[in-house]
Amino acid sequence: MRKKSREKPKKLVSKSPAKPAAEAAATAFARCNVSADRSSDSSSSSSSASSSSRGSNVKSGESVGSRRIKNSNGVVKAAKVVPDGVEALTLRLSPAVPLIVKRCDWITPNSEQLYTSFHDEEWGVPVHDDTKLFELLVFSQALAEFSWPMILSKRSIFRKFFNDFDPTSVANIDDERLLSMKLHGSTLLSEPKLRAIVDNAKQLLKIQQEFGSFRNYCWRFVNHKPIKSGFRYARQVPAKTPKSELISKDLIQKGFRCLGPTVVYSFMQVAGLVNDHLITCFRYNECSHRPEKDPRPQLDEREVVPPGVAAEEKCTSDNSCPQSKPST
Repeated sequence: MRKKSREKPKKLVSKSPAKPAAEAAATAFARCNVSADRSSDSSSSSSSASSSSRGSNVKSGESVGSRRIKNSNGVVKAAKVVPDGVEALTLRLSPAVPLIVKRCDWITPNSEQLYTSFHDEEWGVPVHDDTKLFELLVFSQALAEFSWPMILSKRSIFRKFFNDFDPTSVANIDDERLLSMKLHGSTLLSEPKLRAIVDNAKQLLKIQQEFGSFRNYCWRFVNHKPIKSGFRYARQVPAKTPKSELISKDLIQKGFRCLGPTVVYSFMQVAGLVNDHLITCFRYNECSHRPEKDPRPQLDEREVVPPGVAAEEKCTSDNSCPQSKPST
């Protein structure tokens, strides 16, 4: 009997068209990101893709991952090959990396987003509008009972109750309206604070008549430009300053209530009269610009007479005695 000759099995050559390198890279990238429960399905498809990609690079001697290059000294080294389209694919599929900025130390990764946005967009920005200044003055008073995050979460309630902080409307709030907050079980503010806010609105209207605007009155204490503290560390930021004591004393003499030096300094910080952003914070330079002039027409402006000056020494007219300004 003749012995059957053993023939070596022929290798099957895939007749499928070779895939472009970018598509092969995309398949490989997707294979790395599929979940474990689909690994069996993806392995078969990725194998065919990799075999096709190897077949497409047989003539050129290159592979998707690397190729061998001979340098001038005759040494063969492996060089990484990045096919066209892979970089764009990676940028398209990779998650965006957020821009990290340096903020004041009291803003931490655990801070509420509402508080962080308040720091980034409002706190320390010079304010020139009387209604906004009055709102910030009320919020500074509320700091005696709430923190900034709590106040910000209740801001819509504050605005609704105080008629968007229009001084005239607030000055006309009666006792029935004040007591209605307690009747509905609200914990907005204590009754003495609520009454003080109404009384302060009445005094603010008098300041508008005397100085043309509440803005004129406030910004005169700092020569119409923000005070740059230039603190590097949070521990350097004070609770009050001689300037806040000066303003507090003058406000109390004018009939305002519940506005001690600490409350006034909080108001100066949030309204931008003083820039207490740390110098390492990205907002420090942004909040240091000179305030713009109030575009609205103003009445005759009178200079602020520092507290302690006797009433008989105050000027009765603009030309009767030299004008005096508070110290900066």
